[in-house]
Amino acid sequence: MDEAGAVRRALEHIAREDPRLCAFIEVWPERALADARLARELPLAGMPFAVKGRTGIRSSAVRRLIAAGAVPVGATSVPGPGTPWQTWGLGAHGRTVNPWRPDRTPGGSSAGSAVAVAAGFVGLATGSDGAGSVRIPAAWCGVFGLKTTNGLLPSPDRTGLASAGVLTRSVAGARTYLRTVLDGYEPAPPPVLPVPAVFSPGLGYAEVDPEVAAVVGGAVGRLVAAGVVRLVDRTCELLDPCEAWLSVRGGSPSPRAEEIRHANDTVLDALFARTPLLLTPVTPNRPHGHDGPGELYSTALTWAFNLSGHPAASVPAGFTADGCPVGLQLVAERGADVPLLGVAGAVEDALTAKG
Repeated sequence: MDEAGAVRRALEHIAREDPRLCAFIEVWPERALADARLARELPLAGMPFAVKGRTGIRSSAVRRLIAAGAVPVGATSVPGPGTPWQTWGLGAHGRTVNPWRPDRTPGGSSAGSAVAVAAGFVGLATGSDGAGSVRIPAAWCGVFGLKTTNGLLPSPDRTGLASAGVLTRSVAGARTYLRTVLDGYEPAPPPVLPVPAVFSPGLGYAEVDPEVAAVVGGAVGRLVAAGVVRLVDRTCELLDPCEAWLSVRGGSPSPRAEEIRHANDTVLDALFARTPLLLTPVTPNRPHGHDGPGELYSTALTWAFNLSGHPAASVPAGFTADGCPVGLQLVAERGADVPLLGVAGAVEDALTAKG
């Protein structure tokens, strides 16, 4: 039996296709094959995965995945030096491209991780999310992405905005990740369907590309028709978190930033006290070109939940007419990461069902 077979196939795929996609900064073939042979008796024996950036190998989540027998095959691309936007990546062979539209960015900053999963190099890649850095590339590359509750897993970010996250081919992969890296993980019972949900296309402040809005609205309609969610007659109107996020990230939150944060927390606390699920687009825009996003904030609908701390996931919702993937964002109460994955699994099943 070839204990290193999955890792060998992943490395061969990377060697063949990564010069075109540029998902990796470094690839570790000798180490990965050796680790795969040593991991054969462990729970995740020989499961290849990718690590966000060169420093990601030191993260708590990666250490736990390795201890369970998963095998890191390389470090994925992140934005290069001097890049003023984070929806970009620079791999060993050049700029990271979106596997669906090479003339477009994959999103970021977990750019290479999303591409590595979307291209089938690996089934799981680690990420981190301080403003949407897992959810945006997951949405734009058509894969599943999870931002965990702030503070649930160790993070080096002193501002408290960034959370550990994961990008996977399906919700099942994210469930494996959380079960492996989370102390005291307890499986949640299957969600009782339909799940009451609030749908807020723009959270009260964001202008959403009409075609992106149509794709997400269509996905929500399919979920209602399939009996997965039941929309409640409520709204979620937040204040634009831009000023607050920038102030907190800068290290000196202003009084106005604290006002915005408190107001939004009050709205979200009231919403989740009555309704377990909030649905929005992941981004207000589709993937932009490699020359940058212009005046648009791709983070407009994601960074509110880095400030509030809620767990949030991106589930593939469909495509715009020009072939760009669109993500549906699912947000749940703080600490409800495991139940959120249960709901995300039902959403994924309904949106991928044929017929």
